[in-house]
Amino acid sequence: MGEDIGISTIDKLLKMIEEKKLGLDPEVLAYWFKIIESDAKALCPQELRDSISIKQDPVLWMKFQLKASKRAVPFLIQAIEKNLPSMPYATRLYFMKVGEIVEEEANRLYV
Repeated sequence: MGEDIGISTIDKLLKMIEEKKLGLDPEVLAYWFKIIESDAKALCPQELRDSISIKQDPVLWMKFQLKASKRAVPFLIQAIEKNLPSMPYATRLYFMKVGEIVEEEANRLYV
């Protein structure tokens, strides 16, 4: 009986580790970046939509290039925050950091 509980616990831990690892897969990140880009464009005024761009590096798949005008940054942040609850845990942490970096860069460049 004790061994069953141990094996069951180990199985649960392995499953949790796999889920966390999947959250930082380049395909998962690309999927969420597309959603965030689409949501940000939907939230902002028409004249700002072309200023929002997110591209995945074709060689370094974990690298993404974000571009947004000063006026579009709040909509990009809003889109990130809107989607955080739906993301896997590791992905959520990643995008929380992306949001922080975008805000810091916008404040540094546009203040």
